[in-house]
Amino acid sequence: MILAGLTGNIGSGKTTVSRLFTMFGVPVYHADEKGKQFLGHDEVKEQVISLFGRGILGNGQEIDRKKLAAVVFGDKEKLSKLNEIIHPMVRADFRQWVDKQKGHPYAIQEVAILFESGLAGDFDKIVLVTAPESLRIGRVCKRDGVDEESVRQRIRHQWSEEDKIPLSDYVIQNNESSLLIDQAAVIHRQLLKDAGVT
Repeated sequence: MILAGLTGNIGSGKTTVSRLFTMFGVPVYHADEKGKQFLGHDEVKEQVISLFGRGILGNGQEIDRKKLAAVVFGDKEKLSKLNEIIHPMVRADFRQWVDKQKGHPYAIQEVAILFESGLAGDFDKIVLVTAPESLRIGRVCKRDGVDEESVRQRIRHQWSEEDKIPLSDYVIQNNESSLLIDQAAVIHRQLLKDAGVT
């Protein structure tokens, strides 16, 4: 079975693209969503609170992801410490998930910071979703209800698209003028072919 990594900078639309692959019948593992789930586990919550303080908690004493983001995206070292807690858990969970997908020609992991986390070697193929920066910023401001500077702060922690394109096997342009489903379908057919499905 081929393992493909699906990545893209914040606001690029990788989740939208992942839904297209799901529609094609491909199993997709959402690493970022799984990471958010792990934040709700008691032992993880305690580790995160001990690192960043109780100021990251919301009214219900759960971790407020917006407050946590405000802390870690302003400090590279703090972001790295958070990733050291979450990433090994996600990686182990993904391996267990892959074992259950054996009947499929290929499976996808959607992961935002694939290259930044040194995960490229975990995948047989990498699909990168790109979009103009102004479009990405506008999408995230609307989606998350945050200001432009908050989005730019997150962008600074990601490699540029220019650095990622040469390292990717496939590039999907989500620029609102190219049809996403057509681009995804071409990649889907190629990955099936690579997996020996004709």
